[in-house]
Amino acid sequence: MENLWCVAGTIFQLWMFVVMFFIMLPAMFGLSLGVTEVYIQVLVKILEWATLRIQRGRQEQPSASVPLHKGIIERAGGSMEEEMWQLRCSRPEAAGAFCLSDGVYFCKKGLESIVDDQVTQRFSSEELASWNLLTRTNQNFYYISLRLTIIWGLGVFVRYCILLPFRIALASTGLSWLVIGTSVVGFLPESSAKNWLSELVHLTCYRICARGLSATIHYHNKENRPQKGGICVANHTTPIDVVILANDGCYAMVGQTHGGLLGILQKSMVRSCPHVWFERSEMKDRNAVTSRLRHHIAAKTKLPILIFPEGTCVNNTSVMMFKKGSFEIGGTIYPVTIKYDRRFGDAFWNSSKYNIVSYLLRTMTSWAIVVNVWYLPPMTIQDGEDAAQFANRVKSVIAHQGGLLDLAWDGGLKRYKVKDSLKEEQQKTYSNIIVGQNDIRTTKTCSETRGSITLDQ
Repeated sequence: MENLWCVAGTIFQLWMFVVMFFIMLPAMFGLSLGVTEVYIQVLVKILEWATLRIQRGRQEQPSASVPLHKGIIERAGGSMEEEMWQLRCSRPEAAGAFCLSDGVYFCKKGLESIVDDQVTQRFSSEELASWNLLTRTNQNFYYISLRLTIIWGLGVFVRYCILLPFRIALASTGLSWLVIGTSVVGFLPESSAKNWLSELVHLTCYRICARGLSATIHYHNKENRPQKGGICVANHTTPIDVVILANDGCYAMVGQTHGGLLGILQKSMVRSCPHVWFERSEMKDRNAVTSRLRHHIAAKTKLPILIFPEGTCVNNTSVMMFKKGSFEIGGTIYPVTIKYDRRFGDAFWNSSKYNIVSYLLRTMTSWAIVVNVWYLPPMTIQDGEDAAQFANRVKSVIAHQGGLLDLAWDGGLKRYKVKDSLKEEQQKTYSNIIVGQNDIRTTKTCSETRGSITLDQ
């Protein structure tokens, strides 16, 4: 029994030595020993070989199924007015009146929504074009060769028997030190030294947690990093977004208070840093929330606020509607685009399918988290622009930088029905067509269309 305790003590001492000198110290100074970069390079080589082997096997087995890609139907991509004009071109005199052909447009849109709507598919993982040797992403792949199967089996052993225990130990160390460190710093009197220590504790612990995910983060345009007294807004894919951004700078978090482990983290963090937590009842009072946020950004010495205006996690293929409340506060907005590389693992959290523990387990058993972060130039509201228009302008910039789809749909549709205001907006657009407010444009478009047809003939 004594020998067993000696072995356990030796292993613990070895672990603390590794954490202190190879993880903690590099994390404090933002340094990397290059181990993760080498690991990613090896992964890239293996996945490239696997892709070539799968393609060769598909050629040798032409009867085998071909992987399906996202997008079952091809959409026209035009607005209601444009598509209605095309349907009415054969009868320009019908402008300003109801046409039976209008029903064709609504039937077409209804069938498109039933088969492949633009909202539901944003809340499910995107299918990969090529298998990344993870069982969870191989729905459309099949047995190719014994060599590929052996590589997959070795990958399972490495991910579950080597990487998973190491990652859990690192994540536990980072979170426990975050609770202890912020609690200790919280007892210090308010001073610049306390703020410096608080930022050091947060940065160090978040960097340890990122190493627990084998995260490789590429930051671009660092000269645009959010400044104190500002508001950082970003697209939202996963709770890990916070860890990714906090690896390069400290932020004041905004969110609802929770219980359990997350509640313990929130209570300890707020002792050393001015995070903004709200009670559930207070979150329903927009004026109270806005007042607290305005008071925070009014103090130019406080950390920038980090907000995800989508209000829910989206699968990193698009950016959905930004809630305008974040843009009514005032101040400078610092847009940030976060784009994950899905070849190494799917970072999207499908909260309706997996709880947070299951999600973290899936993340820690993936190959790695590889992500690009773009800091975009700061933006302010323009003259004559309301909060909703400002939110859409910021959203478009974020989507364009990351190559994401810019969608006008509310992410709340993930759990709730379509708002009546959205239905009324579509009804108003169609009523404008019916009453003939677009007669001139309709006639012009139709005449141009008939002219082009005549020239072609």
